[in-house]
Order: sequence, then structure tokens, then C-alpha cells
Amino acid sequence: MFFQKLKRWLLVAIIIFVPIFAVYLGFLDQNIRKKFEGKRWDIPAKVYANPLDIYVGYALTLNEFKDLLDQLHYRNDSTLSSEGTYQSQGRQITLKTRSFTFWDGAQESLHLKISFSGSVITKISDIDNLRELAVVRMDPVQIGSFFPKLKEDRILIKLADAPVLLKQGLLATEDRNFYHHHGVSLRGLARAVLANLRAGGLVQGGSTITQQLVKNFYLTSERTLKRKVNEVFMAMLLDMRYSKDEILEAYFNEIYLGQDGSNSINGFGLASEFYFNQPLKSLSLHQIATLVSLVRGPSYYDPRRYPDRSLARRNLVLDEMTEQGYLTEAQATEAKAEPLGVIANVHRSMNRYPAFLDLVKRQLNIEYQDQDLTTEGLKIFTTLDTQVQNTLEKTVARKLAALEKGRRSKNLETAVLITRRDSAEIVALAGGRNASEPGFNRALDALRPIGSLVKPAVYLTALSNPDKYTTSTFVKDTAIEVDGWSPKNYDHREHGSVPLHSALAHSYNLATVRIGMDVSLKSVANTLLNLGITRDVELVPSMLLGSLPLTPIEVTQMYQTLAGDGFVTPLKAIREVVAGDGKRLQRYPFETKQGVDSAATYITNTILQEVVSEGTARAAYNALPRSLSLAGKTGTSNDLKDSWFAGFSGDYLSVVWVGRDNNKSAGLSGANGALPIWIALMKEIAHKAVDLVVPENVQQVWIDPSNGLLTESNCAGARQYPYIIGSEPVNSSSCASEPSLDELPSLDGEPNPDENMPDNNAEPAAPENEPAEPTNPTINNPKTWFNNFF
Repeated sequence: MFFQKLKRWLLVAIIIFVPIFAVYLGFLDQNIRKKFEGKRWDIPAKVYANPLDIYVGYALTLNEFKDLLDQLHYRNDSTLSSEGTYQSQGRQITLKTRSFTFWDGAQESLHLKISFSGSVITKISDIDNLRELAVVRMDPVQIGSFFPKLKEDRILIKLADAPVLLKQGLLATEDRNFYHHHGVSLRGLARAVLANLRAGGLVQGGSTITQQLVKNFYLTSERTLKRKVNEVFMAMLLDMRYSKDEILEAYFNEIYLGQDGSNSINGFGLASEFYFNQPLKSLSLHQIATLVSLVRGPSYYDPRRYPDRSLARRNLVLDEMTEQGYLTEAQATEAKAEPLGVIANVHRSMNRYPAFLDLVKRQLNIEYQDQDLTTEGLKIFTTLDTQVQNTLEKTVARKLAALEKGRRSKNLETAVLITRRDSAEIVALAGGRNASEPGFNRALDALRPIGSLVKPAVYLTALSNPDKYTTSTFVKDTAIEVDGWSPKNYDHREHGSVPLHSALAHSYNLATVRIGMDVSLKSVANTLLNLGITRDVELVPSMLLGSLPLTPIEVTQMYQTLAGDGFVTPLKAIREVVAGDGKRLQRYPFETKQGVDSAATYITNTILQEVVSEGTARAAYNALPRSLSLAGKTGTSNDLKDSWFAGFSGDYLSVVWVGRDNNKSAGLSGANGALPIWIALMKEIAHKAVDLVVPENVQQVWIDPSNGLLTESNCAGARQYPYIIGSEPVNSSSCASEPSLDELPSLDGEPNPDENMPDNNAEPAAPENEPAEPTNPTINNPKTWFNNFF
């Protein structure tokens, strides 16, 4: 009777259990197939600096090239045993470049010898092919990544591309019966138990490679019976569904092998770079054995923190490979004699330039979702020049400390942008004085009054009306009141009638307001719009002296148009976006359009050169080579709260802001705050002179500066000034006689009443003249710069 009841209960249990078990296995099988056959991994986007193209004649010193190799994590290796190694001898560097896939195709590794003389490259030789090369593109510096939420990183590899020794090492130490079991090995489990008992410790694990993959790929690391049961059944299902090689390839890419800060190192491809700074295919036997040793416990056997443990485990791996016949005794002995050879932890995944990467991500978010940036393995090639960026960061740190020394004003902050003058590519950016710390990005978000940086727009507007204004038109720098507002000059003086070029060069406020009111506030605002400023501003007189608040990047766009001879070229930080498979997804081509009149822009730029040579930025003229013919403008806001300088050489435009986050006075004008930083920066990076393109409708005319009339080139004090053809003076000044007052041209056509004409050549370089009374500008319908501009 008892056995009959037991049979019935067993039958009932089977009837109930088998369907439930089938559903359970079906659920596990569905999960396995969904993930294994779909998108297996979230691959972070990798962000690269602009790759450096080197060529014969390129201005680069031997030490600067070594610095670049250090940024690229090349190893100093006299044998050049792998890609990414170099050797320095005398004035030559021999190296093996890394193969790399750019947006326009793949570039194979090259064996090069590069010769230097002074500060230039004199020869580039391809050693393997016995030829000289005209140009070589170096692999780019990775400056950051956009990670998924799990903070995982990996370099995907194919099983066919993996070293055979890696596969053999894993089979010898982790799963000798891998190609013969069905996902779970009872024999392997028993063997591991016996081996551990003999050794008195853990020397072998019982899990198969398939089980390890399931644990890493599908399950959590919790140690519970439920998780272990799931692991066993899922391993069997995985083995039933997929080939051994497919499972092994997934294992190669999934296995956890270390930690880089908050980011995990997954897979042997990335681990090879992380520990040895070499691609996996280039590793030697002892290095492969070290990676295999990490499988058992990346933290416990960390070769950087616990080199003795790691060395012992590596040698055990070599012994296991020898025992299984994968190595000879001689090979194992030779490999054991090698040191671990791991590189210092370089934090490869750290975002090195957070302010610039913030700009990159904002531009990308216009066309890509966050998920695309953190899961699709995109390659993002930017315009950043790491050499210029590093120079900028060092300059900012040094000069801000110097500005604070001996002053009451502490806690100074800064924002700096540097672009290529010819392309508007942003090559460097500082969002604050601590460039390595993420946070408030002043370069993009600090909305500050720009002071006299607005004045070139006022004078450009005037010069666009050549029938009324020319470079030598005399304007009144005398007291004026507009709607109850009475601006003052910085020196609280009135300078009488002065030539227009001198009024801008010396930043006279009163003359500027008179010109601006005459041409109209609306016309000046339209000029700002045509220069690339999209922000709406209230048309109030104080805007003529810079009550208008802009961000440093908006100021950079405005001055980029001036530096670009009146052509608006949108600032850009990205060159190309490439998919993980190498397909080009997005190009950011060079785009430009005529923004403002080229003739008026040319004349304005010649006056900006005068700002540097004779005006408020004369310190730059004295500190930098005069052959550079630099152009720029200082800017200061009320109560010395904001110090600005924007200027350009033939190769770079740089905009510098200095101030305090609490909006209290920094005690610095543009000339003694931002300008010293700009000078120190340009002294390091500027090499090309400003060579302004003369429009066809502009001619140079000899003028007597004392009265603005025509003269001969051989007359004392005669100077050449540019004029739009047809706007040059008609009357002439005799070399031997002074003109009468009624001969002097003036703004309103009346005789010039000023009997004491300023000697422009003797005018001292003073800080620019800013409004003495505070203004409260308001923004109409403020717009985010990125939404309007891109």
C-alpha cells in the first residue's frame, strides 16, 4: 500500500514538476539566445585628439616629439619588440608606430627613423622599405571615453586574431576538457577538488570556461545555491546552442581582468593595452601567461599591487601549459626568467580634458542620443591639439598664480579658447584654472559683460559706410549724455578730436559712443549678428561699451569672423564620427560664408594691429616678435570685474577671460589681467605672422597723421592707411606748412574746435576706457548658444 501511494505521489510530482522545469529551461534558453545572438556588449565611445601629421620641415623639437610619444604611451624599447615602441639616439628617434583605423582608412604599423635639427624635422625614413617619406600621420591620443552606466570597457577581438598561446594557456589552467564536455564537467570538478586538497589551497577552479562566461555575462557574482543552479543549466544550454569557438570568443571579450578607477577592464584585448600597452597580437609568452593568471582573481593577482603573487601565478600557468604539452621545458624556463614588465597604471580611460570633452558631447548631442555615445563603440575624432592644450594648462596655472601674488584679489578664475585662424577648429580650451577637474565650464557657460571687446563691431559698422567714416575721419572724444547716461573715459579725460583709428586703438569710450549712436544701435546689433553672435540683446546705449554679456565661446566666434577676413566659419570641436565597424557616420566639413564687408573688416583688422603696436595692448608688441604683426583687443567691465583679451596671429586666435565667480572685482583690466596670459600663451604657440588679405577695393594712401590729409611718402611722420577706393581724403597737406583749422575734416563737417591735437605717436598705452557708471543689461529671449549656432 505504501509503495503504491509513493508511486502515485511520484507520478503527480513528475506531472507537475516536468512542465515547470520545461518552462524554467525555456525561460533560461530565451534569455541566453536574446543576449548572445543580439548586441552582446555596450562599447563606450572613444574620443581622440586630432592626429598629428609630421613632415619634413615641421616645427617640432626632439623633446616635444618625445612628449607626444609619452602621451601616446609608447614604450622606450631598444629592441622595438612591438608596435608602440621607440628608441632615441642623438638627434634621431627610431620607432614602430601603431596600426590604426582612421576615418579615411586603415594605416599599418610603420618602422620609422625621424631626424631632428634644432626645432624642425629634417628627415623621415621608412626603414623596412628603404625610402624617405614626405608625411606620416601618427596614431591619435585618446583623450577620453563616454561610458555606459556599468562603466565597462573592452576592445573586441576575433578568436582567429587571438594568439594561439592565449587559447592554450586558458585551456591548460581553466578548462582542459573544454572541447569535450557539454558546458559542465564533473571530471573537471573532481580533479579541481583533489588538486586543491593536495596543495592545501585553491590552485584550480571547478567551473568550466562556459560556466565562467555564464557567470560574467548573464549572472551576478552572488554566492547562492540558486545562482549556481542557474549557472549549471545555462552553461549546458549555451553549449547546446552554440559552437565551442563562439563560446570561447565571447569569453575572450567578456572576462573581467581588472579595474581602471571606476571603469572595469573586460576582455583580453583591453587588458593587453592596460597592462602592457601593446595590442594582444604583439604579446610575448610571459605576458600572455600573466594575463591568463589574472582570470583566477584580478584583484588578488594584480601585477602592479602584488607583483610576487602575480609572478608566482604566472609561472604556475607556464608549468600547466608545459604539462599539457603546449610548451617545451626550455620555452617555459625562458619565459619564467622574464620580469612581469607591466607598465605603470596610465588610467587610459580617464577623461583627460573634461572641459573640452564637455564641448564635444554638447555638439554630439545635437545629432546623437546618449545611448549611442555610450554603447555603440563610436570613434570620435576631435580638433584638440594636445600640445597646445598642455601648453595652455601650464600657462594658466603659472600666470594666474603670478596675477594673484601681492594682490588682494584671490581665487581668480579663467576661461580660454584657442582656434586655428584658418579653419575655426578649437585646438585647446580651458573651462577654469583647474583644467583636470570637471565642473562649471566657464568657457561655454560663463555669461559676462565683454567690455571693450564689443568696440570693433561699432567701428566695423562705421567703416562699412565709407562715405561718412574712414580710418582717418576725426571724431569727437568729448562728453556726451544719452538718455540720462553719461559715460566716462577710463582716465576721466576728454581727448578732443581724434582720428577714428586712434579712438579704437586707445579704446576711447566717448568717441565710441558718439560713433555708435550716429550709426544706430540697431546697425551695431546687426553687425554683431553678422559676426556670428546669435544672442538677442536689448538695444541700449551702454551696449556700445560692452554691457552686452557673452560667453567666452561666443566672443571667440565673433573674433573668429574678424580673424577670418569677415567670413563666418562656425567653431567646431569634432572632425569625424566613425562607427565601431569603421563606417563613417558623420562629417563636420569646413563651412564658411560672407558675414560682414571684407573691405571694412580689413580696415578694422589693421586698427586691431594698431591696438597691439601702439594702443592698449602694447605690452604684447614689446614681448612678442614684432614680425608677427599681431592683432587684438582688450576688454574690461565695470569695477574691474571682468578682464578680457581677444587676439590673433597668423595661425591661432586666442580669447582669454579672467575674473571671479562671485562677480566681485578682480582688480584687473584687460591689459593687466587677460593680456599677460595671452602673451605668455602666444609666445609658445604662435609662429605665423598676420598677413591680412587686401580686398580689391581697398588701397593704401599716405596720410599726415596730424590732420588726416593726403601727403607724400617722404614727408616727416607720413603713414600709410587703408581706404575703400573713393573714400580717401581729397585735400592735401603740405610737408612744410600746417593746415588751418578749417581744413581739418570732422565728423559733423564743421571746423575742428580742438586746438591741442593729440600726438598719436606719443599717446601712452593705458587701460581701455570703460563706462564709469554701472549698467544693467537685460537679455531678450535668451537662447542657448548651441541651439542657435549648430
